[in-house]
Amino acid sequence: MTDGTVESAASTSDALDEKKESRTAATLFDIRMVIGGLFLVYGLLLSGAGMFPTEQGLEKAQGVNINLWTGLAMLAVSGAFLLWLKLRPLNPRAVDKTA
Repeated sequence: MTDGTVESAASTSDALDEKKESRTAATLFDIRMVIGGLFLVYGLLLSGAGMFPTEQGLEKAQGVNINLWTGLAMLAVSGAFLLWLKLRPLNPRAVDKTA
């Protein structure tokens, strides 16, 4: 009888660990985090390029430092996505129901 109880407790523990891993994976790969992260990386790259403009680049853009302004806009979009993720986190219960 004790063997059945031990096995039952072990299987319950395994099921809980599997659910926890599933929730962590769902939160980690939330599309808002992926999109926000990509906008952050590209925004930093463009903003960095925009801090050192060339004369030829400014002439092509009719005097507007387009790299800087686009990079700053991308950083703002990234901030919006990451703020959205922070304020409205993924509901793990909803993920379990759909799976």
